[in-house]
Amino acid sequence: MQTALMAIRLQARNCQRTGEGGRGSHRARPRIQTTTAVDPNQMKALTFKRYGKSPDIGFSERARPTLQPDELLVEVHAAGVNPIDNMIPTGIFKPVVKFELPATLGSDVAGIVIDVGSRVTRFKRGDAIFASVFDLGRGTIAEYVAVPESAAALKPANLDFVQAASLPMVALTSWQALKERADLQPGQKVFIPAGSGGIGTIAIQLAKHLGATVGTTTSTGNVALVNSLGADEVIDYRQQDFETVLRGYDIALGTMRGDTIEKSLAILKPGGRIVSLVGPLDAAFARARRLNVVLQFVFAMMSRKIIRLANKHNVAYSFLFVRPNGTQLAKIGELLEAERIRPVIDKVFAFEQAKEALEYLAQGRAKGKVVVKINK
Repeated sequence: MQTALMAIRLQARNCQRTGEGGRGSHRARPRIQTTTAVDPNQMKALTFKRYGKSPDIGFSERARPTLQPDELLVEVHAAGVNPIDNMIPTGIFKPVVKFELPATLGSDVAGIVIDVGSRVTRFKRGDAIFASVFDLGRGTIAEYVAVPESAAALKPANLDFVQAASLPMVALTSWQALKERADLQPGQKVFIPAGSGGIGTIAIQLAKHLGATVGTTTSTGNVALVNSLGADEVIDYRQQDFETVLRGYDIALGTMRGDTIEKSLAILKPGGRIVSLVGPLDAAFARARRLNVVLQFVFAMMSRKIIRLANKHNVAYSFLFVRPNGTQLAKIGELLEAERIRPVIDKVFAFEQAKEALEYLAQGRAKGKVVVKINK
């Protein structure tokens, strides 16, 4: 060490004598090149560190996902933001969806496949895909995410990544609620409250494609939007109560908390169905998730009131928990390419503003979807 220091001092004296580096020198000063080492095994992600009122949401460095044989490694170009992303850090879904803390937020993704597992057969490197990974214990507001092959579909060619990322969860929710659970038939009437919201804007379009008459609620400023999506009966909730106006409906989607689901009973025909997307959770859901008997009992108690009221009106109640499903998403993609359904996007945030995107969504005023763009 001492020898090295002496050599440095000697070189400095020589430079002063020869004018190198001094005022009289015409030589350019040597530039010291500094580089920041980038670990290819790390990525940037929006995470929360704990459950509760102070989840400590912020960016952190995380390990890139380890690819399983049936998974795709996706370079994220855009991530859709959903209300569930604000709910998960509260701990409300802890008994149902398991996350390893710190956990990455985000449920929807659109991006490019950069690697595939050994058992993957339907996708290859370079494919543009979109998917929902909700309920899989992973997040999409990150530079990379591992997506099960079964959850992914090719991105519709007529959509950009932001548009595609806005769709998976709301489109799958609408599909599973209307086609699977409610078995919506042409000519039936379906009530979709909050028609200008993320689910509403897609569910209205899907219901119209399936041949239904659609009723919805919205504010004065959004009446034109829901009309453009195909809604037949539009109630301005600031001027009228939907339960006093609408009648003879076959199906009602529960898209809002509060007493909207109970009020929906008044507009349904005997034999109608309520499919709730917001709860209360029921015992059938607990059994389907193979939850323990204690949680089955708890969820049965949570839903006892609404089920009793539904039975009184000769209406069936059920709770729907959306599932990732690439096959269904591919069918939705066909509708998107045929322009039977179109995305509705309220606002796009830069990756660095992802936390602000969640805060904006929490205000409950978005018209359509909120998306985080991951610049590439």
